[in-house]
Amino acid sequence: MTNIYDQDLDQNKANHQPLTPLTFLERAATVFPDHIAVIHGEVQISYAEFYRRCRQFASVLAGYGIGRGDTVSVMLANTPAMLEAHYAIPMCGGVLHAMNTRLDAGVIAFQLDHVQSQVLITDTAFFETISTALELANVKPLIIDYMDPVFPQAGDSLGSHDYEALMASGDPDFAWLMPLDEWDAITVNYTSGTTGDPKGVVYHHRGACLLAQGNVITASIPKHAVYLWTLPMFHCNGWCFPWTMSVITGTHICLREVRTDAIWTALADHQVTHLCGAPVVMSTILAAQEHQKPALRQAVEFFTAAAPPPESVLLEMQEAGFNVTHLYGLTEVYGPAVVNDWHTDWDTMAVTQQSALKARQGVRYHALEELDVLDPETMCPVARDGETLGEVMFRGNVVMKGYLKNKQATDEAFMGGWFHSGDLGVIYPDGYIQLKDRSKDIIISGGENISSIEIEEVLHKHPQVMAVAVVAMPHLKWGETPCAFVELAPDANVSTDDLIEWCKQQLASFKVPRQFVFEPIVKTSTGKVQKVLLRQQAAKLSEEKGM
Repeated sequence: MTNIYDQDLDQNKANHQPLTPLTFLERAATVFPDHIAVIHGEVQISYAEFYRRCRQFASVLAGYGIGRGDTVSVMLANTPAMLEAHYAIPMCGGVLHAMNTRLDAGVIAFQLDHVQSQVLITDTAFFETISTALELANVKPLIIDYMDPVFPQAGDSLGSHDYEALMASGDPDFAWLMPLDEWDAITVNYTSGTTGDPKGVVYHHRGACLLAQGNVITASIPKHAVYLWTLPMFHCNGWCFPWTMSVITGTHICLREVRTDAIWTALADHQVTHLCGAPVVMSTILAAQEHQKPALRQAVEFFTAAAPPPESVLLEMQEAGFNVTHLYGLTEVYGPAVVNDWHTDWDTMAVTQQSALKARQGVRYHALEELDVLDPETMCPVARDGETLGEVMFRGNVVMKGYLKNKQATDEAFMGGWFHSGDLGVIYPDGYIQLKDRSKDIIISGGENISSIEIEEVLHKHPQVMAVAVVAMPHLKWGETPCAFVELAPDANVSTDDLIEWCKQQLASFKVPRQFVFEPIVKTSTGKVQKVLLRQQAAKLSEEKGM
């Protein structure tokens, strides 16, 4: 029966608009037009100019036929053009496809074909890889070359269209498009492909809007904060921070290369307040000589994901002036959706107790409705005892639409009304979760996911390799790196260097194992590889080598 609050109280244009992060930029440009939005080297762009440029480029894309549901791919570093892509492309109804700049040509070609890319904006620095990828791809997108003003000499042009020239021809008053529905796709991001080809994770406007605001709440980001881009913007759309900073009219400090000197210079010159990154970024920061470390005027908030940082690293970061917060998430949940929300009374605990608490991934973001550890067979919650193992699952508005053109994978991921992360963990009485293993043996190196299966398949193709198992090896700088256990054929004559070279020919460089162990691989009585034991062996080897 209809209640009184459903009578003559319908949705209409006055009281209901689809959620989208695009309006954040329009508001920031209207309220604080002169505030600096983007800094890249000597280039400074105000919010009024940032908004104008995004509208101009949106009009250019529309002029080339890009409309609702069309894909625009980008191969860009952390530059102003990458920030503009996050607004300009959806402003004309397009879907942003940001590619990992470290990928090999074959994977790039696969992605371009899979998303049916119609336009490709590419930094000239990636000329060689992109030119090879375009030869391999079936699609023939319009090529727009971007020459970074900070590195103008890098690379050659691939097409006849220059980014800045096109920008200048655009309409600054372009009437940009709101999504027809907040469920409309805004971006597509590819996973690393644990089995077979990578999967295209589709984000919607609603999720991007909510996580962008969720970052503000979770990170307690104040108005006009200054954010340093040490996290790749291609990674889960930079955890939605390209949109987050417009919420609080903050300033983006673009950083093309994550280098010790560049980070500390930016910290000093721009009074950076926030930055994100994998544990390797912390190692880079701490690698600076004392004379390179200026005294920070205020504590800098650093948000890290992947494996929890060692206690020694946390202590060094604190002494250097950083407050580190541990996050957890996946591409399928727009990046981080879980935070180790620290209790002030934990500060009085012993160091060993604090270390145990910091090792936990934490509790859900405000933007996520449900987070739990369930038995994947019964779909019932496991005991909240910090010991019973289950699968970490998510449910809410910051979960992806699904996998592009892959109904089977989407259905499997959403089985039982939850998103199945594939990560195994426990949950404590206070509701904090902690990961214990990865069901698909993903290796997280420098914040990037690496499939052990992909590496194993490459090594299996070597004529002198009989059997191989790849596991994660702890690494002080990268968090984890691939370690390959290899059984060679009788009378084989192959070295570590030979196998490294073999892998380099078929894998992106960051996926290539640097450590090989030549010995019989431990298996169960049924012939299953005992990766738990191999990981223990790799950890011991890492400790012995001081890695």
